[in-house]
Amino acid sequence: MRLTYRPFELELNHPFTIAKFSRTSTPLMLLQIEHEGHIGYGEASMVPYMGESHQSATQFLSKVDVPRFKYPFDFGAIIQYLDEIAPGNPAIKAAIDIALHDLEGKLKQQPCWQLLGSDPAKMPVTSYTVGIDTPEVLVEKVKQGDGCKVIKVKLGRGSDKELINTIRSVTNLPLYVDANQGWTDRAHSLDMCHWLHERDVKLIEQPFAKTDPDDNAWLTERSPIPIIGDEAVQRFGDVEKAKGVYSGINVKLMKSAGMYEAHRMILKAKELGLKVLIGCMSETSCATLAAAALAPQCDWADLDGPLLVSNNPYQMPEFKDGKWVLNDRSGLGLDAGIAMG
Repeated sequence: MRLTYRPFELELNHPFTIAKFSRTSTPLMLLQIEHEGHIGYGEASMVPYMGESHQSATQFLSKVDVPRFKYPFDFGAIIQYLDEIAPGNPAIKAAIDIALHDLEGKLKQQPCWQLLGSDPAKMPVTSYTVGIDTPEVLVEKVKQGDGCKVIKVKLGRGSDKELINTIRSVTNLPLYVDANQGWTDRAHSLDMCHWLHERDVKLIEQPFAKTDPDDNAWLTERSPIPIIGDEAVQRFGDVEKAKGVYSGINVKLMKSAGMYEAHRMILKAKELGLKVLIGCMSETSCATLAAAALAPQCDWADLDGPLLVSNNPYQMPEFKDGKWVLNDRSGLGLDAGIAMG
C-alpha cells in the first residue's frame, strides 16, 4: 500500500463571491493510493474559510500509517483512526477515504455507486452556481450554465432582490439560493422567503448563522421554502441536531471526511425525516464522481465543481440532461488519472 500526493491550485472561471468571502482559486491536495497494481484517486478541496491548507494537509499525511489500511477496508475503523490522528482536517481525510473507495471498487471490479447501493436512474439534476457579482457578469455566468436545469444563487450581501431579478431577466429555470449565514433579521428573512417562493426558488441554504439554531428553526417553521442546514451540518454527529431546526441538510464530502460518513449522514437524515442536498466545494472530476455515487440517494444535488473551473486535471465526466451520468467502470469511473511524479 503506497500513498503519493501533490498540491494543486484549482483555478475558477470567475471570482467566486459569497456573503463573507471571495476567491479566484482553491488549493487542492491530489492523492493516490496504490495497491496490487491498482490506483485509487482522492482529492482534498481546501476552501480557505474551512481552515485547511497545503501545509496542514502535508502535516496530516505525514502522520498517516498507510500500511494499516488492509483490504477489504473497514471504513468505520479507518475514519476513527484518522480522527485520532488529529481533530478537524475533514478535507484531507476525505481525500484518503475517496481514494480507498476508488481502490476498493477497482479491487472488487465494481463501481462505487453499486457498492454504496445507489440507483443511477434516480440521479437528480445538479444545480449550476453563480456567485455574487455585477448584473452584467451575472448574466454571463447564467449563460455559461447552459445545459443545467437549475441555477443556484449566492445571496446575503444586501443586494438579494437585485441578484434574483437580474437572473430572472434571462432565465426561467428553477432556483436554489444560499445565504451563507448572511441574513440577520427574522422579519426581513421571512419576507424574503415569500418573495423568493413567488420566483420559483426551491430551497434556501443556511440563512442565519450556523451558531443560531433558534432563528433558523423560527424561519424553517414559517417558510414556504425548505430551509437547508449547510455550515451547521459538518459530520455525522450534527445530523440529529438539525432535526427541528432545518427542513434538510447539505452533505459535502469535504465536510463529512469522505464518502463513508456522507453515506451514514444521508441514511440518518432520511431516518429523521430530513431532506438531503448533496453539495460540493470547488472540486475536480474526482471528488465530483465520489459525490455523484451517492447523489441518487438524495433529494437534490449541487455538484457543479468541474463546470466552474478552468484547469480540471481529469477528463470531464459525462453530463447529460442536467445530470452526471454514472458509468459501469470499477471504482469512481474516473478517466485519465494524472501522474504524481
